[in-house]
Amino acid sequence: MRFLSETESAALITEEMAFAAARDALIAATDAQTFPVVLGHGSEPGNRFTVKSAASDRLAGVKVGSFWPGNEAKGMPRHNSIILLFDQETGRIAATIEAGTVNAFRTAAADAVAADVLARRDATTLTIFGTGNQAFYECVAVSKVRALETVHVVARSADRGERFVELLSQKGLKGQLSTAHDACRQAEIIVTATTARAPLFESDWVRPGTHVASMGSDARGKQELPPELLANARLFCDLPSQSAEIGEMQHVADRTRLTALGDVLTGKAEGRLADDDITVFDSSGIALQDLYVAEALLNAQ
Repeated sequence: MRFLSETESAALITEEMAFAAARDALIAATDAQTFPVVLGHGSEPGNRFTVKSAASDRLAGVKVGSFWPGNEAKGMPRHNSIILLFDQETGRIAATIEAGTVNAFRTAAADAVAADVLARRDATTLTIFGTGNQAFYECVAVSKVRALETVHVVARSADRGERFVELLSQKGLKGQLSTAHDACRQAEIIVTATTARAPLFESDWVRPGTHVASMGSDARGKQELPPELLANARLFCDLPSQSAEIGEMQHVADRTRLTALGDVLTGKAEGRLADDDITVFDSSGIALQDLYVAEALLNAQ
């Protein structure tokens, strides 16, 4: 069995590797088998974990992601992940990869792939809701596919917001703290990376032509976007069946309106039709992303 530690996988992963793996995984998702997500918790119910699994024509495996909020006080990451790849001839585990940092790259990469095909080509202004670890990776990933001039940061805490802006500056990104209203009114791309259970902004704050990505909704009851926005936008997601169960699209009544991004990538479905379209991408996070990025890491070792 091959093993990659957290230190090894974090040293190998790049935005480019994650982007290519995410794109391949989203395409594969249109034909592969993705199995129901298991949502669980530790002995303390506030400590949560998720089990996601899938099988494609060449890969099969499982990703276990955990969220232990108390780790922050211990100086440890709140999120962690581990990926298991099966040897499909024997059923034994062929590879185990600790993937806490990798998971942040992988999640952001899916939103970057979506922005690359759905956002206007001339988009230069990003609004990010959230100032956590994942929000940072989202900004960096989007900056790889669009020439961002400004990142408007919507933060619950001014102190956290200022630290986040400083982090962005270290990546050459110009960030500024903004209210939710002002940030939406100026945005050409909006990304929400929160744990919200109610809409973060009003639908009429979003300008025509904006691309919106929700990555925080990954369980029943979570919600980041206003229903009115979903009712009037063109809707895309990583996997319609999963997005409608645990993603942002659980708040959409007519699920026939959901288009898998993989179908857009292969030309089977249309993406943005006009400059004034509002496009929404829901990234509920699929296991195939983990399997494909695991394969890429092993090949790079």
